[in-house]
Amino acid sequence: MSASLPEEASLEAEARAEPTGLRRTFSALYYRDFRILWFGAFTSTTGTFMQTFAQAWLVYTMTNSAFLLGVDGFLSTGPMLIFSLFGGVIADRVERKKIMLLSQYLQMSFAIILALLIFSHQIQVWHIFVLSFLTGSIQSFSGPAYASLLPLLVRREDVPNAVAMNSMQFNLARVIGPALGGIVFALWGPAACFTINGLSFVAVILAYSVISIPPVHERKRETGILEEMREGFRFVISRRSLLQLTFLAFVGTFLGMPLFTMLPVVAKKVFGLGAQGLSLFQADYGVGSVLGAVFVASSSYAAKKGKIALLMQLLFAFCLVFFGLSRNLTSSVIIAFVAGACIVGVVSLYSSLVQLMTTDAMRGRVMSIFMLAFRGGMPLGNLVAGYVAQRWSISLALAVNGAVLATIALIFILKGTDLDAA
Repeated sequence: MSASLPEEASLEAEARAEPTGLRRTFSALYYRDFRILWFGAFTSTTGTFMQTFAQAWLVYTMTNSAFLLGVDGFLSTGPMLIFSLFGGVIADRVERKKIMLLSQYLQMSFAIILALLIFSHQIQVWHIFVLSFLTGSIQSFSGPAYASLLPLLVRREDVPNAVAMNSMQFNLARVIGPALGGIVFALWGPAACFTINGLSFVAVILAYSVISIPPVHERKRETGILEEMREGFRFVISRRSLLQLTFLAFVGTFLGMPLFTMLPVVAKKVFGLGAQGLSLFQADYGVGSVLGAVFVASSSYAAKKGKIALLMQLLFAFCLVFFGLSRNLTSSVIIAFVAGACIVGVVSLYSSLVQLMTTDAMRGRVMSIFMLAFRGGMPLGNLVAGYVAQRWSISLALAVNGAVLATIALIFILKGTDLDAA
């Protein structure tokens, strides 16, 4: 049930007031529609991470191949390279609520199909690969719509906090999802994880059905899709800080995200852990991510967010090197915790800076370009890291990635780059 109008007006008046303490950290949650979407997305994302955990372990145990695990990661995020730019144009043309509802229904269907394949003992690796690609394709169309929707639910000064709070729900789900996934996997097997994920989409579908989204499509589109896409690129290229943020997002995910994707390899080959050990590793990484999101939310009104993000990216790079070289389980758990805190801080800060540098009319296209860089780096990085891990070792893959990322972050820091400039 939604709050009454007087109550809602009071809550949003508090959000508009100068935030202090806890209110500063959670200011975006004072907006009714953002709050409803937050809880719906959190429920669905928890189910998604249950499936991500079960799927990674299923692929690796079926194939015993780090490379094929990387291929699955590539197929689930690779479509971002193909379709996200079109998704950005569509987000600026079509009502964003409709895009998101269609996306949730399709993703729910794909999860249920996987569950049925496992229940019927028909599952093969190529089934997983195909459905990973289809899910990634849908997400590449809906991702820009979701990212450009968040600023419409809060006031401009609360946009950085909304981005940080969105990261918080995502990473809370990263903690709870694998932990629940490990329990469900042990008790009932991977099919149950896929089924629960399918059911979890009901929560976010209900959220999209009840929230109110201000219209932003105020003019008739007279140009074609490709021309609007070029307009988005011109907008980004003409703003130096946007271009730098886009580059840093790409190298951060290309070099950094294999740490999470390759956790099954680290858990099994380096430490001899089973599925429950993997779920604990993923939950540990997620707990660190939650604390990183809390830090960013509490500092969302601070100046020099770009400098803070670069320092966190440098610390993450060092974590990547040490995690790759570590052979001590306790040390690896601590490093993974710190790495999770750093990477979510970097992503949240970069995303909020991009959101503040664009307009509502251009937001879908600008965010699609940023997401192409941010999420597009994942599949390419997973593929390369998977190959290096299979050909040589996971230690080499992660240590080299960390060294290169540290070098890039240091260059930007020493040059005194101002990423906050509009």
